Amino acid sequence: MEEQRNTYIVRYGEVALKGDNKPYFERILMERMRKLLKKYPGVEIRRENGLVLIRTPRELPAEAVTKELSKVFGVDSLSPAVEVDSELEAIGAAAVKYMSELMARREIKTFKVEARRSDKSFPVQSPEIGRIIGAKILKACKTLKVDVHQPDCRLFVQVRQGNSFIYEEKLSGRGGLPLGTNGRGLVLLSGGIDSPVAAYMMARRGMVVEAVHFHSYPYTSERAWEKVKELAGILAEYCGRIRITSINLLPIQEQIAQHCPEELTTILVRRFMMKLGQRVAEDRGCLMLITGENLGQVASQTAEALTVTDQAVDLPVMRPLIAMDKTDIIELAKDIGTFETSIQPFEDCCTVFLPRHPSTKPRLDRVLEAESRLEGEALIEQAFEARETELVLPRE
Repeated sequence: MEEQRNTYIVRYGEVALKGDNKPYFERILMERMRKLLKKYPGVEIRRENGLVLIRTPRELPAEAVTKELSKVFGVDSLSPAVEVDSELEAIGAAAVKYMSELMARREIKTFKVEARRSDKSFPVQSPEIGRIIGAKILKACKTLKVDVHQPDCRLFVQVRQGNSFIYEEKLSGRGGLPLGTNGRGLVLLSGGIDSPVAAYMMARRGMVVEAVHFHSYPYTSERAWEKVKELAGILAEYCGRIRITSINLLPIQEQIAQHCPEELTTILVRRFMMKLGQRVAEDRGCLMLITGENLGQVASQTAEALTVTDQAVDLPVMRPLIAMDKTDIIELAKDIGTFETSIQPFEDCCTVFLPRHPSTKPRLDRVLEAESRLEGEALIEQAFEARETELVLPRE
């Protein structure tokens, strides 16, 4: 086979366990990969004999392809590979060439060949294939030695019916489930560290994510809004484009500050956020709300406060960070690229009208009594009708 195109092997983890539903998950995964790679002409994505293969023009850099695929949920790992006819001589020659090119790029003193024969009609079994290919490499590359325990290079040879593959790297993917296989959810997106991570985690489980952001203009600035859109742009690299609904919470906060006990301000504001979030979610066809709340992190995130908050809405509330350590959340934020933006010092609506001593164990009856002093439905309707929406695309 004349090598005219670059080949990539894509592996999935959890998708492989889906039984009779596996073809559906594979189709969604391949559609997502096609969407991300359609900017490059001549890219072909196919499923062949249990493998997902991507073939690209030779001139398309591998870095461009792997960068796109590394952010696709459902991809467990991928390997740039050499594709060759399933004949032992052809495989041997290709393996020698592959190893020689690797040695030209970096220092390699030891290697090991790991062969796997998927085509059981192939006349040579896997261990013998490894020995034959290894011998050919030793003969051609005089400075190399075999090390079966800790080699500098582990060369994989996958023998299949029709075409075989030679590769070294197994680049890690994001894992999870393909985007779009688990409905639609609405994340309450602030400018902090936690909520973008929560959105990422739910998207990694296959959920399409939209966002609602609450501000208190003019107490919160336009730059704070730009920060939130920047975070959404980073998330969109993983989640696809994200629609943000922006709602001014200031009139509600002012009414709470005037008519309700100060120590209940935080929990009351949070309940109004959830009620408005539910209005947006129902309007957008979202099945659940998503927050970045973490048990015990702040006054509004104690067990008692979260229970009272949940009583404000009928939709389920997903809190993927609920039991994580803050240090682990920060590490994940750094990994997905949101941390440096999240720590920019711009205010959000939660910093407006902060009580001196917020209640950490609010009682539902007291909270409901305080809410009865407000024209809650009218406030929610006014805030909802004044909402603004913006579609945020992935960063270039």
